[in-house]
Amino acid sequence: MLFVELARASEAVAATSKRSDKIAAFAAVFAALPPDEIEAAVAFATGETLAGRLGVGWATLRDVRPDPADQPTLTVADVHRALDELASIGGAGSQARRRHVLHDLLGRATEPEQRLLVGIIGGELRQGALAGVVAAAVAKAAGVTVGEVQRGAMFAGSLPAASVAALTDGAAGLALIELTPARPVQPMLASPADDVADALAATGLASVEWKLDGARVQAHRSSGEVRLFTRNLNEVTDRLGGVVEVVRSLPGGDLVLDGEVLGLDADGAPRRFQDTMGDFGADGSADGRGSGLRAFFFDVLHADGALVDEPLSTRREILASTVPASSRLPSIVTADAAEAAEFLDRAIGAGHEGVMVKDLASAYDAGRRGGSWRKVKPVYTFDLVVLAVEWGHGRRQGWLSNLHLGARGGDNEFVMVGKTFKGLTDELLRWQTERFLGLEIGREGHVVHVRPEQVVETAVDGVQVSTRYPGGVALRFARVRHYRDDKPAAAADTIDQVRALLRRPGRPSDM
Repeated sequence: MLFVELARASEAVAATSKRSDKIAAFAAVFAALPPDEIEAAVAFATGETLAGRLGVGWATLRDVRPDPADQPTLTVADVHRALDELASIGGAGSQARRRHVLHDLLGRATEPEQRLLVGIIGGELRQGALAGVVAAAVAKAAGVTVGEVQRGAMFAGSLPAASVAALTDGAAGLALIELTPARPVQPMLASPADDVADALAATGLASVEWKLDGARVQAHRSSGEVRLFTRNLNEVTDRLGGVVEVVRSLPGGDLVLDGEVLGLDADGAPRRFQDTMGDFGADGSADGRGSGLRAFFFDVLHADGALVDEPLSTRREILASTVPASSRLPSIVTADAAEAAEFLDRAIGAGHEGVMVKDLASAYDAGRRGGSWRKVKPVYTFDLVVLAVEWGHGRRQGWLSNLHLGARGGDNEFVMVGKTFKGLTDELLRWQTERFLGLEIGREGHVVHVRPEQVVETAVDGVQVSTRYPGGVALRFARVRHYRDDKPAAAADTIDQVRALLRRPGRPSDM
């Protein structure tokens, strides 16, 4: 297929705001692709390449810009080969060779093809087509569901690879793609719930599990070799030698487990998230069993065969027969809100974040955030004062958006404890832009400093020690609840009240 067809589709996608039109434009191209060009074309549509890093910076792209060709001659395969060649260049004289290959490629491209190539090579393709749109276009072209394509992408390791199966063999081809040990998949995610009663109303009979304030880890064992991956699928095997040994010692053959790595103090109490992450990144010396960093597993995705389509009730049984209780999360099975609330209180009392409530009938939907898993955590609120506001960008261009938040310190001064742009509706953005421009006392770049008069109720999941802010603490996951016009700045919460949330276990006494 001529590359110009993809370039024209990309321009059509960029020119419309309608998702259905974006999907239709790409689907028409994908349906006409020969099999050997599918993988590269789908990668190009999402602004990626199959070759990875190309070694071409924006300065080179700016300088190497030959006149566009009059007629399209490049095929998708031609572009793929040229980009592969760019990625393979190294050693002495590599910069000159890259410029030569780039000049030749762009010189063979028409004007729309050049625009698409520059976006792909520069890593800033802006056409309004995220991977979700491209996945939907593949599904439309292949006559399968988006869910089937997304599932295939998760287990194949990439959307382009799954697209080959979808566009050549349809649903049957996608069904053959299964979870494979040693190849990580995106983890299943949870949706928030206000409380355990709300969560149980959605799930029915559920597994209620402690929610740790740790780092997600996916453990793979294939032919006796153990590999560990983070939530973002980065490999961290060499950092967690003790966890590797624990997974290697478990019974059975090939295995994939989902869990959390958590830092513990000398008494076995959970350490703060930032301390866990500090240990996580330091070295691989933690023993994974009795101290330091430990892994606690809560799901099994593969045990001598894929289990992702089995109900959680079955996966729980297999997990219990594979992983000892000391390496599993505490959990109960219940549909009773009072029993679940008591279990939540025990988790909080032990210094943990909250609980997860999971439908016992649910499959493991890799990479999806649905209603089958619900997370319940206590929410803390502080009445803080706005010290400055940053001008927004993108959709928030022209509005004051990101708030600089301060707690009340000594001598009527305010101590900055964090920033947030979360929880702001368009109505609030309009209101606060007018409000804070009226309180402006000076500017520093894109930051508007204001008189410390406006109080805002701010919800947080917690606080952490920080050297970034003078108060020594920083808010975690701060979001705006509402503005407090009824409360003067002199009545805002103090820095000591914010610092009190550092104490564990349980809530601070003044909350």
